[in-house]
Amino acid sequence: MSWSERLALRALHCLEPERAHDLALKALAAGLAPSPGPVSSSRLATSVAGIAVPNPVGTAAGFDKNGVAIAQILAAGFGFAEVGAVTPRPQPGNTKPRLFRLPEDRAVINRFGFNNLGMEALAHRLAGAEGVVGVNLGANKDSTDRVADYVAGLRRLHGKARFFTVNISSPNTEKLRDLQGADALRDLLGQVMATREELGATTPIFVKIAPDLSDGEIADIAGIAVELGLSGIIATNTTLAREGLRSHHAREAGGLSGAPLRMRSLEVLRRLRMETGGNLPLIGVGGIASGEDAYARIRAGASLIQLYSALVFEGIGLGARIARDLDDLLVRDGFAQVADAVGQD
Repeated sequence: MSWSERLALRALHCLEPERAHDLALKALAAGLAPSPGPVSSSRLATSVAGIAVPNPVGTAAGFDKNGVAIAQILAAGFGFAEVGAVTPRPQPGNTKPRLFRLPEDRAVINRFGFNNLGMEALAHRLAGAEGVVGVNLGANKDSTDRVADYVAGLRRLHGKARFFTVNISSPNTEKLRDLQGADALRDLLGQVMATREELGATTPIFVKIAPDLSDGEIADIAGIAVELGLSGIIATNTTLAREGLRSHHAREAGGLSGAPLRMRSLEVLRRLRMETGGNLPLIGVGGIASGEDAYARIRAGASLIQLYSALVFEGIGLGARIARDLDDLLVRDGFAQVADAVGQD
């Protein structure tokens, strides 16, 4: 990390967390951040579900909810970006404060509640976006038909993103995680896939799941994803678990992300790899903060990885650093392409 990035992070950490995040995004959008351009090599370049990326390191949903800094995120060295979660109608989200840093634990707790400007605002921003950009779809808190919300988001943003993620795993919208149950999930994903077919599209559709699932629930989700022809699974969202935390914010309600999620997210990824037999692309997210962390997810079965909470403590330049470290690790172990390392463990 450069001295200027370290100084900027120190200044941001003097501010209330949500204000700091908003300010960091504005600075990023204004070009006030490292911009090494695409980080790539013959080893890092890969293709997943028909999507070619210069490297497998991306930003996770939630980092740039409204797509205000897409070009700058990609210029910072990331191979792809996922924006959102976006809902059909704008909504303010839950009452503030709703974002908490846990520096002693290298973690973050949020209870945002899908705060965003809505799909119309995002549609306009995506119109001029270049590079690999995906959209995380959510449902409005007060919706009487949440399945219809996901379908509406797909219809409106069709043709404006390289992939879509059905987010059913945020703990901050009441009863949203109920959609992970087998019957509800089959209905939801079935309607989303039928809508994609109706639109004549082949855009990849992923589903993002929670870490707080039993082995049986993970097996059900994996089976439904394969059955319905989804393009892949993202593992995992934030957790409700609080074991071993030291910060005084540990009891705050919301989803926990960052270092404490690392091992559980890795376990879920391994279980998904086993359940799918390696026949469905997986994206690893949760507690990744180094090239070694990223490499462990790839060797466990992830074709791509995503970052969010680690950026709070390591800065936007972390994406490029991880990509370069990952390249070195592939060289060390004799892999000609990152795809060759996927699932080797």
